[in-house]
Amino acid sequence: MSDRDHSKILLDGDSRAPARAMLRACGLTDADLQRPLVGIANTWTEIGPCNLHLRRLAERVKEGIRQAGGTPLEFNTIAVSDGLSMGTDGMRASLVSREVIADSIELVARGHLLDAVVALVGCDKTIPGGAMALARLDLPGLVLYGGSIAPGRFEGHDVTIQDVFEAVGARTAGKMSVAALHDLEAHACPGAGACGGQFTANTMATVCEFLGLSPMGSASVPATDPRKDEVAREAGRLVMDLVRRGVRVRQLLTPAAFENAIAAVATTGGSTNAVLHLPAIAHEAGVPLDIAAFDTISRRVPLLVDLKPAGRFVAADLYRAGGSALVAQRLLEAGALRGDAITVTGRTLAEEAARAVETPGQQVVHAAASPLAPEGGLAILRGNLAPEGCVVKIAGKKKLQHRGPARVFDGEEAAFEAVTAGRIAEGDVVVIRYEGPRGGPGMREMLAVTAALVGAGLGGSVALLTDGRFSGATHGLMAGHVAPEAALGGPIAVVRDGDTIVFDVPARTLSLEVGDQTIADRLAAWQPPAPRVTTGALAKYARLVSSAAAGAVTS
Repeated sequence: MSDRDHSKILLDGDSRAPARAMLRACGLTDADLQRPLVGIANTWTEIGPCNLHLRRLAERVKEGIRQAGGTPLEFNTIAVSDGLSMGTDGMRASLVSREVIADSIELVARGHLLDAVVALVGCDKTIPGGAMALARLDLPGLVLYGGSIAPGRFEGHDVTIQDVFEAVGARTAGKMSVAALHDLEAHACPGAGACGGQFTANTMATVCEFLGLSPMGSASVPATDPRKDEVAREAGRLVMDLVRRGVRVRQLLTPAAFENAIAAVATTGGSTNAVLHLPAIAHEAGVPLDIAAFDTISRRVPLLVDLKPAGRFVAADLYRAGGSALVAQRLLEAGALRGDAITVTGRTLAEEAARAVETPGQQVVHAAASPLAPEGGLAILRGNLAPEGCVVKIAGKKKLQHRGPARVFDGEEAAFEAVTAGRIAEGDVVVIRYEGPRGGPGMREMLAVTAALVGAGLGGSVALLTDGRFSGATHGLMAGHVAPEAALGGPIAVVRDGDTIVFDVPARTLSLEVGDQTIADRLAAWQPPAPRVTTGALAKYARLVSSAAAGAVTS
């Protein structure tokens, strides 16, 4: 391909004088119009810290593009803050926003015949949304992550937003004063950047590096670190290198790349949301990816990185320890990485790993010979409650089996109220249903409930399952993405209070101790509830969305 395969159709020749006139009004010159047009898809918003600084980074990306001979054109798409909307009806918009982000980037790039795209991302859904759009477009392009927030300080130790959510449960249980909760709230989030642990944003940023879509090491640099500006300039220069080399996104998104990305999630104890987002990215790239691969790969990949929520450290600590390149190096030592996969820099993943510089004495990334656990952080369970599967995060878990009575709730709010009112007892299995992609609609995250359980001192003695999903900050024995979901008549729809539910992670099963005929009889009598939303974007999404087991993609 040439440098201007697309934009020359838009701009060259006498008949395109009107288009050139429009762009001249935006300040472009004759020289600008003869260079490749590179879109910067900016997910900036001032609603939440994750994307707050992306306007500044966009300017640095533009500098790099211009230095390398391109013409940058910035445009915006949306972002929904999970941390702000968590526990409210607004959370229904979060997963839906992933599709809107991907759609809008695709439409702007196609509508203006851009030659390349840099997706500038921060909060949780902006990262997979940006990657999905790049996979659809199959142009030269890359993902640039805005970086992680610095940890807050409270009572002499580092804290993250996870601590605030769990403090709500502690306050409700009378274990924390109003003043202490306010003090924690005031210090947990000190500035710009995405949530600090290996929650969804940092998990998906790591994923993009191991997919080869982001330059190795770029995501690890924190949002407010002075080096982030140069990372952004280099991203601008790099996208122009991709244009000149004719490298398109789908050339990077190979089956080996997806195996590497799953290995990175497993070894870092990453978010269960990766089990939604990686299949969605693979779908856009035309690469088959079944959720069973997460279990297969996690069984053979050791847990090597000690990150919150299960571990001790945050993303900024990983950066200081040696960053994602050090993680890649350790995975290669463990024989758990396809080192020949090509990345956006033109180097292989093994070559990127060889460039790692480990900080002496660091404790964040363990040696392959001394892992935190012999298996990675994810497990896929199946059984008569989840015929299509569900996902459990097992990083840091000592308790991998649970048998107890079901406490059933048709929605998150009812479950949260029961937890905060003290109506959940040790040994219970909390069931939250009609929160799936279609039934929600939008598949809300249950961090408010899971954090309240932890804060109330029940995190180690209660299990939970839902057809919704979890924040990357969730920990405890929690099964999400139960499929088929309740709204589609999955078995979770007919669980009754008092039914016995069994989690058996070593056996990879999630079971309802009720006979098959009883389940069949209950399902035959079941009637779907009326849709919660009947107009607008959420209703449209509910009509189009697929199962969580397929990545909750729309088609």
